[in-house]
Amino acid sequence: MFTTFGSFLLIAFAALGEYPDISLVPFDLTVPAIEDCPPAPGKRVRHQLDTWRGTEVYHCLYLPADWQPGKRYPVIVEYPGNGPYHNKYGDVFTGKVEDCSLGFGLSGGSGYIWLTLPFVNAAEKRNQLYWWGDVDATVTYCRRAVAMVCAEFGGDANAVVLTGFSRGAIACNYIGLHDDEIAKLWCAFIPDSHYDGVRQWEYAESDRTSALRRLQRLNGRPVLILQEKSIDATRKYIADTGVAGDFTYQVVPYRNHSDRWVLQDVPARQFAREWLADAIKRVQTGAPSLHGAGSR
Repeated sequence: MFTTFGSFLLIAFAALGEYPDISLVPFDLTVPAIEDCPPAPGKRVRHQLDTWRGTEVYHCLYLPADWQPGKRYPVIVEYPGNGPYHNKYGDVFTGKVEDCSLGFGLSGGSGYIWLTLPFVNAAEKRNQLYWWGDVDATVTYCRRAVAMVCAEFGGDANAVVLTGFSRGAIACNYIGLHDDEIAKLWCAFIPDSHYDGVRQWEYAESDRTSALRRLQRLNGRPVLILQEKSIDATRKYIADTGVAGDFTYQVVPYRNHSDRWVLQDVPARQFAREWLADAIKRVQTGAPSLHGAGSR
């Protein structure tokens, strides 16, 4: 059930052909604060791989409130946006793994393990806040972190979803489909705001030819593409590639460049949650899709 105020406000602005500011709708979720303690149900902790002990390279791990040892849980893996970032609407992002929101908002804090991963600056042994750092080190870190979560905390290796905001959205393909090995990890993708290949950036292999090679590793797995205000450029880009796939498009009806809308009871979040549950169900039971390819 959506909040009456939130739904009414978004519908009213849509009727005017405008997009409201995210601050006008109440937040019903708060991302748990980071703790320096062992992983436990309902806690979000700073965590490291053994190979990076004694460095400033780390990830954040959240075990759902209903987590129990011996049980299996789908995993949401998330990459952060660039930092430091701010704009005229007051949207701020630091680029840190601590400041991600998507995994918690999509899960509501239950039913899914949530893993927020860094881009690795291997030379300085720290998390990279702006763009990619060392791509090969980042890819290796991702593979090892997902394997660790599945081996030690009950992650379901067949139900791992990759998501991210802004830079993290681009990373769904730039890192997640970097090569054949890492591409095998994922059952579905949820990029929020930007998509690999739509425009060329200042880093290597952001051109469309390179992006197409990555996109071809998708192999038909479902993708929910989220974008504030308009998703037309991404829809056209994917159509122009000729790559067939299970693509669903959802406009996030705010003017803001922010991932915090998932912490609000709005229709876009409900749609994304239902899409995610459907994607996991398809993997775990072989059930047919509720949504299929489409748009909203």
